[in-house]
Amino acid sequence: MQLGMIGLGRMGSNMAERLMKAGHDLVVYDSHPTAVKALVSLGGTGAGSLQEFVSRLSTPRAVWLMVPAAVVDPILADVARLLAPGDTVIDGGNSYYHDDIRRAEELKGKGLHYVDVGVSGGVWGKERGYCQMIGGEGAVVRRLDPIFRALAPGVGAAPRTPGAVGEPDQAEEGYLHCGPNGAGHFVKMVHNGIEYGLMAAYAEGLNVLRHANVGLKTHAADAETTQTPTIHARAKHHAKPKEPEGRQITVHKSTPSWLTLGPDAGVGAGNSYVTDTFNQPSPVEGTFSGYRGRERLDANRFNGPGVPLFRF
Repeated sequence: MQLGMIGLGRMGSNMAERLMKAGHDLVVYDSHPTAVKALVSLGGTGAGSLQEFVSRLSTPRAVWLMVPAAVVDPILADVARLLAPGDTVIDGGNSYYHDDIRRAEELKGKGLHYVDVGVSGGVWGKERGYCQMIGGEGAVVRRLDPIFRALAPGVGAAPRTPGAVGEPDQAEEGYLHCGPNGAGHFVKMVHNGIEYGLMAAYAEGLNVLRHANVGLKTHAADAETTQTPTIHARAKHHAKPKEPEGRQITVHKSTPSWLTLGPDAGVGAGNSYVTDTFNQPSPVEGTFSGYRGRERLDANRFNGPGVPLFRF
């Protein structure tokens, strides 16, 4: 089947190449001549202008626009002026579905058909295939089915649904006629929302893992974050920290947010304690009941009864 492709970026050029490998006849155009030449070298028919592009297509023409959503309207206007009643324009970008409904109505008055196709597959689609969500008139979509089928991953890309028998339907092939104009890009919008939401969740989880224990590290102060004040033990190194049980120790204040335990604490260097207050008196004595791990340390007279400290 013959198809005209306008827009030969990473998606458009790969889709054209996949279609040519499947035996389809591609007429290609892009504002960058080098992109056109690359596909001509693979067997496509190149055009240096929109007029030449349209003239090389047999009627009824099928023109696929693979351009950014923001420039669809001006390019569509230029192409539509050169087309004849019965021709079809396919928008394979990520247009807003309300725009699809408007464009289809405008082209209908000129006897032209409009099909919106949400395409998913990225740069890997050339080899793996493209999932397509299609909106448009049933008869027009059926006529273009060989194009959609060639672009789709195919039923062999994944195991069939248990219990599925007979000839695979569109969904099993990896594409679907979702409904009238606008339906294709509406479904693609939902598809993107799920995909990007999932990727954002992955990124947030990985970021949490990457910054695990960040509260134990010293970093620059800023207006958005705060650091938990800590009490660092200064004492002799011990293979295993010794934590005093009901014993008086001296706490020396060094800054408004950092306290240093006296050497009589009997706690190994590098042990950190956190408290929820900056109001430590200086100097002060506290009696600690020690526990290992992340268990609570009770400061009987440190900042008053019941002020919790935790060892990490």
